Amino acid sequence: MNSIFLAIKTKRYRELLNQLVNRDLAQRYKQSVLGYFWVIINPLAQMLVMSFVFSRIFHSSAIGVPYPLFLFTALLPWTLFSSSLTSAVMSLVSNSGLLAKIYFPREILVLSTLCAKIVDFAFSSLILIAMMIFYKQGITWNVLWVIPIFLIQFIFTYGLSLLFAAANLFYRDVQYLLNLIVLVWMYLTPIMYNVEIFPAQLRWIFQVNPMAVIVNAYREVILSCGMPNLFSLGIALVVAIITCLIGFRVFKKLEGQFADSV
Repeated sequence: MNSIFLAIKTKRYRELLNQLVNRDLAQRYKQSVLGYFWVIINPLAQMLVMSFVFSRIFHSSAIGVPYPLFLFTALLPWTLFSSSLTSAVMSLVSNSGLLAKIYFPREILVLSTLCAKIVDFAFSSLILIAMMIFYKQGITWNVLWVIPIFLIQFIFTYGLSLLFAAANLFYRDVQYLLNLIVLVWMYLTPIMYNVEIFPAQLRWIFQVNPMAVIVNAYREVILSCGMPNLFSLGIALVVAIITCLIGFRVFKKLEGQFADSV
């Protein structure tokens, strides 16, 4: 978290961060006909395909809400998490020219990637809002818990992104390993299913999985209009902070060798 404050505490670094985020957003859909519509089309297509495949397996009556809404509420934060990691892991490699030429806090490259993905997340959230209106899903003031839940997810994602980005600069196999990790992690996170379908003795898997806690917290405050499990969310916060501190420390320890590794 110290790196976030370092990146924004001076006007020069704030401008650099802003330029990097704008560059990422501009280059991503350069020469694309649909442009930013892909931000909406991609998660929408995933939701439609998964809903078609799994809706007959997980009936709405067992979930309590329409399955597309149940699915998309978890798919949005998971997509933000997975796309942030897979993009951030290449952030140092793809900016190798900058690493060798000028000095700036290198973690800004990782942070700018995450910020660009948050912009995508904001656009994709419009689909969820539209779905909630369509299905007449009510909300309460508990929906404000989305803010701290999102911050916990961001801290956790940023810490992992720092670790993987630094490691990938020295060992390019890391990016391929990360793809495998994210795939397995997705199936261990209750995105397409409810944890209640698992035997009680196996549910500890979801308690030690920070993304499972975060996904369930989103569903609880958005779909069930209730409070998140504060004990589980507290553990997720501690894990997120520890991950971020470790990621930052490792990143800064290796930072002096970045220019020699590009």
